[in-house]
Amino acid sequence: MSASTPSATQPPQPDPRIESLSAITLATRDMQRAVAFYEALGFPLKYGGPREAFTSFAFGGSYLNLIADARAPVNWWGRVIIYVSDVDAIYDKARAAGLAPSFAPSDGPWGERYFHITDPDGHELSFARPLH
Repeated sequence: MSASTPSATQPPQPDPRIESLSAITLATRDMQRAVAFYEALGFPLKYGGPREAFTSFAFGGSYLNLIADARAPVNWWGRVIIYVSDVDAIYDKARAAGLAPSFAPSDGPWGERYFHITDPDGHELSFARPLH
């Protein structure tokens, strides 16, 4: 029996499964402007910064990364949904920083309180919290 032939006595291996989302990486044409936007919303800087080609923000075991890329800004591509402890407080923080959310927080029929905001490169973010 060759090393590549499975033994008749070995149980079948389970299919690998998707476990979690580690990070999402968004392209930016202007790292300084993008970092200022995410820091104004309260994203904790982990690596990089306004003068770097790559920046990471770490929160809740996940990362939101920015990469300098001349192909940004983008047309609408979808959205990143980020769970937060207080949707209304993040909305107020965004407004206080001079940012313009798409609409005020509201309760969706699917069971989340949420609002959307678009970053300077056209990436749409949704800040949400499950309704209990």
